[in-house]
Amino acid sequence: MAELSTMTYAVDGRIARITLDRPERGNGITMAMPRELAACVERANLDPSVHVIALSGAGKGFCGGYDLVASAEGIHGMEEFGDASLAGSPLDPAVIATNHQPGGDWDPTVDYAMMSRNVRGFMSLFHSDKPVVCKVHGFCVAGGTDMALCSDLLVIEDDAKIGYPPARVWGVPTSSLWVHRVGLEKAKRLLFTGDCLSGKEAVEWGLAIESAPADQLDARFENLLERIARVPINQLVMHKLLLNQTVMAQGLHTTQILGTVFDGVARHTAEGHAFARRAAEVGFKQAVHERDDPFGDFGPSTHKG
Repeated sequence: MAELSTMTYAVDGRIARITLDRPERGNGITMAMPRELAACVERANLDPSVHVIALSGAGKGFCGGYDLVASAEGIHGMEEFGDASLAGSPLDPAVIATNHQPGGDWDPTVDYAMMSRNVRGFMSLFHSDKPVVCKVHGFCVAGGTDMALCSDLLVIEDDAKIGYPPARVWGVPTSSLWVHRVGLEKAKRLLFTGDCLSGKEAVEWGLAIESAPADQLDARFENLLERIARVPINQLVMHKLLLNQTVMAQGLHTTQILGTVFDGVARHTAEGHAFARRAAEVGFKQAVHERDDPFGDFGPSTHKG
């Protein structure tokens, strides 16, 4: 496996540990991250000593979503977001930035080619032979939820924030797993508002298997990993294949195609163009604040206005 730039990989007994490692950028997703994730998952699946995969993030939170600051602000030549082998391809950051600009030519297949490859990278967790347990602390928002929801089980900090705020403008969840994880009405409640859940709410809604205070999160996570690791690999593989067939039979792959296409469309609506222009004027973070401020920071159980 080539040298990793966005995450680390290590094996600890029967546990393979994949840790997102861009803490200075909130573990923001680059074009390289989904490809590296898939490579790490494959390495764990081929290792006969590994029974379970642990996915987590370094720094203050699990993942703040796509690292879109540069592309949203119209900055080209973003070397940290790609590599020379991607030049001119749909994964070339310069191509992505150009395709996002309001008033420019938009090729929807560029958006689809980019995001469908990312979805395949995230779905390596879902299709992994071996179970994947994800630990969320701090925050898991926007594109970061793709990795959390593609994992088999989620253990989350009580006060962590998880959700998809881009549902308000400039995004549609491409992995399309919300309805499968929390049910139709709850998924509508989250995506019609862009509201987030706390860790405790995530358990109540069926999104996470358990939550814990920050000082107990690691212990609870490790306990679950160790219990899964005691089960023979063949049993784990068969159970995961059996259970995942239900989701696939419900049409997940087809829905993901639609979600990926809609995600590109969302960046090229009148509102999406207005958001991109605002990001170019005042910066991406400020544009996000302006998008989200009218909603406040309330989750479903605390919303008062």
